[in-house]
Amino acid sequence: MKRITFITGYYGSGKTEISLNLAIQKQVNYLVDLDIINPYFRSREAEGFLKQKNIEIISSDLQNGAYADVPYLSKKIFMPFRQSDKTAIFDVGGNDLGAKVMRQFEQEYSSDIDLFVVANVYRDETHDGASILRMIREIEGASGFKVTGIINNSNLLRETTYDDILVGEAKIAGVAKKADIPIVFTSVYEELYDPTIPIAGEPLILKLYFRKNWY
Repeated sequence: MKRITFITGYYGSGKTEISLNLAIQKQVNYLVDLDIINPYFRSREAEGFLKQKNIEIISSDLQNGAYADVPYLSKKIFMPFRQSDKTAIFDVGGNDLGAKVMRQFEQEYSSDIDLFVVANVYRDETHDGASILRMIREIEGASGFKVTGIINNSNLLRETTYDDILVGEAKIAGVAKKADIPIVFTSVYEELYDPTIPIAGEPLILKLYFRKNWY
């Protein structure tokens, strides 16, 4: 994972949960909420918790606006690019529409940036290799950035088994090979994780911060 990492994926893929977990586990300096498309789960809702972890959340400058569905972003979103000693994760809105906001960073493009897409094969929009590849191409076209990694987040919430994860891995591995893009992480709920079972990429052991009460 590079100094600045953008994370995107279709609505319901789990990208916000993954963004939050990665920010904490990788101890980044900033978590930037760029999701203005379907902000059902908002990174900015975790501001108080992240502050305890010495992670600054960047979103809008609106007072008491954590729960507002307002397509407005603060100029602070450029801060991570200006501070070369800081690391950041950007939680980007799903699909090509959400990825369009990345166009404003075209002048910042460098080799120190990753763009990861989150795929869950149990979502209709990314149920097979063809649909995942289409998502990748749409996001690249809209954002102006190349996708550098895929995160396998194939799950059925609390009903998930390792077999479910591995079925997702097999489908995503075909896309990874065809597009020459690696699987960089495979997410596993912390209650399910078994280090003896091999999975593609780096294991991302998920704590459920947003869906902890869902079943």
